[in-house]
Amino acid sequence: MFGKIKEKIKNTNMIYDYGQMWPFVKPYWGRALLAILLTLPVGAMDAAIAWVLKPYMDVMMIEKNTSTLWIPLLIIAFSMAQGILTFAANFANTWVGSRISSDVKIALFEKLMKFDATFFDTTTSGTVMMRFNNDVDAACSGLLSNIKQFSTRFFSSVALIMVLFYNSWHLALIAVVILFCALFPLTRVRKRIKDINKKTVFTSAEVVTHYNESFCGNRIISSYNLYDYQNKRFDGTLRNVFKLGMKMVQRTGMLSPLMHFVVSLGIALVIWVGSYLIVHHQITAGNFVSFVAALILLYNPIKGIGNNFNNVQVALMAMERVFELLQRQPDIADRAEAKELEQITKGISYRNVNFEYVAGKPVLKNINLEIKKGQTIALVGNSGGGKTTLVNLLPRFYDVTSGQILIDGTDIRDLTLYSLRDKIAVVFQDNFLFSGTIRDNILLGNAHAGEEEIEAAVSCACLTDFIKDLPQGLDTQIGERGVLLSGGQKQRIAIARAFIKNAPIVILDEATSALDNKSEAIVQQAIDNLMADRTVFVIAHRLSTVRNADKIVVVNYGEIVETGTHNELISKPDSIYASLYQAQLA
Repeated sequence: MFGKIKEKIKNTNMIYDYGQMWPFVKPYWGRALLAILLTLPVGAMDAAIAWVLKPYMDVMMIEKNTSTLWIPLLIIAFSMAQGILTFAANFANTWVGSRISSDVKIALFEKLMKFDATFFDTTTSGTVMMRFNNDVDAACSGLLSNIKQFSTRFFSSVALIMVLFYNSWHLALIAVVILFCALFPLTRVRKRIKDINKKTVFTSAEVVTHYNESFCGNRIISSYNLYDYQNKRFDGTLRNVFKLGMKMVQRTGMLSPLMHFVVSLGIALVIWVGSYLIVHHQITAGNFVSFVAALILLYNPIKGIGNNFNNVQVALMAMERVFELLQRQPDIADRAEAKELEQITKGISYRNVNFEYVAGKPVLKNINLEIKKGQTIALVGNSGGGKTTLVNLLPRFYDVTSGQILIDGTDIRDLTLYSLRDKIAVVFQDNFLFSGTIRDNILLGNAHAGEEEIEAAVSCACLTDFIKDLPQGLDTQIGERGVLLSGGQKQRIAIARAFIKNAPIVILDEATSALDNKSEAIVQQAIDNLMADRTVFVIAHRLSTVRNADKIVVVNYGEIVETGTHNELISKPDSIYASLYQAQLA
């Protein structure tokens, strides 16, 4: 029961949403409080302007007494002070909001970096951009505008209602009842727009994904003449965005006109009743003018608040999505008593390892494998057979579904992620290089490496001649994703990065399969240098590159079907490896 009540509060109460924001507001609470306090006189001055109209009307207009001529000057002074205080409140709110937004983005970015591979497998770049960046901006700007609007209108409304009751309690009761009638439809807004807002965020993420894919895949688009194809996809997504926008208007567009109509009824009713009270001398003309001025100042923002309230709800839902991410825990994380992996003295064991990306669809089945320290293990077999998955389990990009992977007899799940991955260097088929210089990318393996270590890594990766020919050498800019380099050059920089990391375990995932013969020969020499005195996993389709491996493991359809050295497997009758090898030679 209490759980349902808590969930209901969570879904309907903006105080709950703002409460979650407190840890981010706390460092700046002084300035935030100042920004709120500045809205107090801003709101109260509305009431002061309405209040001074009573003596002005009664004394100046009715009694023809000029002693109140100073009142218009006072109204001008109030308006100037109100403008200055409004600017100060906006400045303070913007400063606080920008700092909060930056802090939330930093917290989300840190969370993003620790999410496991499954998250990135199932999430588009557009979704990441919308949820980790755009939602933060929407939530924080909404937080500021909501607090500023609420505090200003609250202080203004309280003061104006006091002016209403001061001038006529009869009219004030009518005004307050109409006010609540006008605001009642807003209680249904959140429910009406929640589903549409969620779909809008998803579709807007698709728009960003289209831009990212078009940027990264520009050469594929050009070479395959995919202009019309991409344009049609983009046009379809924008049509969905348009339809969702129109649905939002259909569900909420009548709020503002409805509130405008209700407020107009209230003003008309007040004028009718007020005229009656003046005629019967129950209030003065000054009371009436002051009352109407206060009423208009109170009602005018209400007439247009329907559209603003939609934006408030969108901001609150963005805030919910932000905290949903902040509260989400990665599936792969350190256990409570995880140990540091100091060094590897014996080797690595796979024991009855099974793995599934999707429940009920096994990718690896009962994998048993022993790798001694310093051995080179080659994984070969059919495409999609599970070779890459097998090595991806070692640095815990994914966790086994069942079974164990042990290093020196310790389950890798009992080791800290940082110390485990610190002992493993990976060279992929398509290595990611960051924008910056060659030096920057090599130093990612060890940020504290000295010049001698960098030179050694460059030499071992067969990069010396290439870098000498560059005008800026190691400090040459390589462009985003290393777009200014060839495939072989990218691979050698990735190998230099692995060299400088100096990890005892190396994973080579088809590191030469995408290269031409000349590039492959250079990269293979660099790989041979990297493999020296390390425990190495090699995934290769070109079997000629793994002949010297200490152990060749044939993996077909998620199972180990053969194990042995090149000579042992090539001499076996009906050997799968021998058939593959002979087919490649032919």
